[in-house]
Amino acid sequence: MSVLLAIGTVKGLFLARSEDRRTWEVAEPRHPMSEAYSLCFSGGRLLAGLSDPVYGPVVSATGDLGATWTELGRPVFPDDTGTSLERVWQLAEGPTGRLYAGTQPSALFTSDDGGRTFALVRALWDHPHRPRWEAGFGGQAVHTVLPHPHDPDEVLVAMSTGGVYLTRDGGASWTASNTGVQATFLPERHPEFGQCVHKVARDCRDPQRLYLQNHEGVYRSDDGGAAWKSIAEGLPGDFGFAMVAHPHRSGVIYTFPVNGDERGRYPYDRRCRVFRSEDAGSSWEALTEGLPREPFYQVVLRDAMCADDADPAGVYFGTRSGEVFASGDEGGTWTSVAAHLPAVCCVRAAVV
Repeated sequence: MSVLLAIGTVKGLFLARSEDRRTWEVAEPRHPMSEAYSLCFSGGRLLAGLSDPVYGPVVSATGDLGATWTELGRPVFPDDTGTSLERVWQLAEGPTGRLYAGTQPSALFTSDDGGRTFALVRALWDHPHRPRWEAGFGGQAVHTVLPHPHDPDEVLVAMSTGGVYLTRDGGASWTASNTGVQATFLPERHPEFGQCVHKVARDCRDPQRLYLQNHEGVYRSDDGGAAWKSIAEGLPGDFGFAMVAHPHRSGVIYTFPVNGDERGRYPYDRRCRVFRSEDAGSSWEALTEGLPREPFYQVVLRDAMCADDADPAGVYFGTRSGEVFASGDEGGTWTSVAAHLPAVCCVRAAVV
């Protein structure tokens, strides 16, 4: 079994290959002057949302494991919006092959031609809540796009700060779906919208079950996002960025808890620990075998953790200090993929 791990950083995209998910060969960086903020494996291709300091953001693709790249399209805001694209934060593929791009500023684009052209989803952009969406520390962006695996008309998006929004009519209308999620930094702790959601993941078997890592809060929804309940008990704290659902074991999820703002945003207890739940968040266990044991101060960003779809599944994460770790046994043991890379923004893995 060969696995390709794509590692997007603030200065280039690195591709790592392994036959056993323990030893890795890391190639020289591609696009070394660009931020690689979003990655997506789609139809035998790897798509990357790149931001060049001179030429700006663009979506590029490779179909030959990174040997050659083709520049695809640039999501472009219509003139009447009075804004321009800053960054592509998320790339995702729907069940019919439609490609979605979540962007900064907070917007959603779609492409039905493989990424060559993109169209703005106007109903989300024109939503009456949009003027009151604020920027988190990382900017104001749609960072999560979750198409329903079976219903092409249903898509969930999440943003910082704005919260979760859901369409069930192909994007013609959008509803805020944040009931139960706190906004501890606002005067009203349970507003209709304005939550600083960090990441949402969908259960592999039950599309109505969702898992959410918030700015202070870890939640589960069993009704497609209509209501959320806390699953933070058993974690060292409820702040963090990443949330990953197992690719074929229902109820299995992974996160990397981090102290909140006033405590420095370091891992809790200065320890490098991935936490796994095998019962949809009812209980948690720390996974540390093979990870650094000395005091650890690095953060795992919202898209810097992923899983492959092998059996057993591989789990991967990268840090802001450029370290990347892999587990070929669902988190039981870890090995180093790379160190001293630029800060890692995004990781995606595929069995090739």
